[in-house]
Amino acid sequence: MSRPIHPAPVRRRGTAAACAALLFVALTAGTAAGADPTPSPSPSSPSSPSSPPPSGDTGLAGLDPRITAIMRKPDYRNAQWGLLQTEADSGRVVHSLFPGQFFIPGSTAKLISVSGPWQTLGADHRFVTPVYAVGERDGATLTGDLDLVAQGDLTMGGRTRPDGTVAYTDLDHTYANDFPGATLTPENPLAGIDRLARQVRDSGITRVDGDVIVDSRLFLPDPELVPTPTPLIINDNLIDLLTTPGDRAGADARLDWRPKVAPYQVTSAVKTVAAGKPTDITVTATDGGTRIRLTGTIAADAEPLLRTSPIGDPAAFGRVALIEALERAGVHVTADPSAANPVGRLPRDYDGRPRVAAYTSPPYAQYAKLILKVSHNLGANLGICLLAGTAHSNQCAAGFPVLAGFLDRAGVDREQAQLMDGRGGNPADRATPQVLVQMLAYWQRTPDARLFREALPILGVDGLLADNCRSCPARGKVFAKTGAAVGGDALNDRLAVGAITIAGYLDRGGGRFDTFYAGVNGASTPGADPTEVLSIANDLALIAAYLQESSSS
Repeated sequence: MSRPIHPAPVRRRGTAAACAALLFVALTAGTAAGADPTPSPSPSSPSSPSSPPPSGDTGLAGLDPRITAIMRKPDYRNAQWGLLQTEADSGRVVHSLFPGQFFIPGSTAKLISVSGPWQTLGADHRFVTPVYAVGERDGATLTGDLDLVAQGDLTMGGRTRPDGTVAYTDLDHTYANDFPGATLTPENPLAGIDRLARQVRDSGITRVDGDVIVDSRLFLPDPELVPTPTPLIINDNLIDLLTTPGDRAGADARLDWRPKVAPYQVTSAVKTVAAGKPTDITVTATDGGTRIRLTGTIAADAEPLLRTSPIGDPAAFGRVALIEALERAGVHVTADPSAANPVGRLPRDYDGRPRVAAYTSPPYAQYAKLILKVSHNLGANLGICLLAGTAHSNQCAAGFPVLAGFLDRAGVDREQAQLMDGRGGNPADRATPQVLVQMLAYWQRTPDARLFREALPILGVDGLLADNCRSCPARGKVFAKTGAAVGGDALNDRLAVGAITIAGYLDRGGGRFDTFYAGVNGASTPGADPTEVLSIANDLALIAAYLQESSSS
């Protein structure tokens, strides 16, 4: 499923903050383009893979006619198609169009960026976020500080179900400002913070004559990664704003928001309008994001509408959240909650300091599943910073050499990929069909093959493919990551579709799974309506479905 958003400039530094599974970026020079999807010279039959033409293409011969019909639509007359399918057992090439050519990957790049942390940290890796007592203890009173040492936990318990798995919805709240229909998981965003507070109380501390400090020295925020990861992340560094229509036209709309942490204040002037009238809500934030106001209208027959506002200072937010949680748990803190996070008071290290609380995350494989199912951009970028930590660096950019080393060990030709972030949203990002298929094939040789495959969106079932092909024979038999890059075309009053891509596994039956990639670069929509991009995304989902149907036995 494609979900385009606002354009971003063609550069890494200062890339626009708006992020989604399908990122709007301006088209750049060098995008693969061609007037006809059929390569030249005339392709050989895919039944003779040992003698491909020099380009490595098997062409359109042997493809399901429904696929060639899609590729030859007038909508794609100036576009370039890429395709690669390899057999599960032998690696034999089944279908191939420009397999070694760079394409804009969109979020299919997450197949690479998520694989690195998964295999470097380990599927079972858990993030343990401790709280240390720094000062002198006299009975139930701590004269000193409580230091929460952030460890790069993506959710801090805010999505963790009772069974330890991580909750997600098919359209995540991180996309709420871009698309209607985003929904919240029911879990408490402050669950991890609350647990830490209760553990402090259970340690016997009921009074802190000092401060609460969030130690975010794990890594430095890198503004070249957008959205920018931070060592402490609560609720994806977002305030959720849920507007529900009032009882009648003219009534004030109802508003609920979370997580409720001072000094954040939210007000609403949204009015209910008659059924069928437009719903149009604007969110503005001032004072560093702490004063949020909603204005506009919501139709009386509309579903509740979710919007979000960014948390301007995640460390300061976490400090106040913990102070308030401590008070709820019965621990009084004398420090002013509205004061700045006093990082100058942090010790050099915590050797010999008593640990009075610790929150342990679900295993990393659960976070990888969240990132892949909903195309979680913050989580994908966070993985680069976490890789830097394994190289004992607090500079996120140091994570890229670690990722490169993993790809070398995995037998993935990293020179066929260009990445400037973890989410596949930077305008410089490129990947060939071959490198993505190599990444997918690598997983088939590992003990986590099934775990990785099932972490991907499943056609017609969940994640960003939940709404595609729900009645197709291939439903539930395609496991794949989607991606896109879409920008505006003011000259022609339409959208320039830099890329719509899909890559993953085709269930052939009998425990066999072919690897595949399909993508189009350089397409255009008929007009400027963003929903028109959805038809291109559906074409890619259908191509995946038809590949599966023709491959199953």
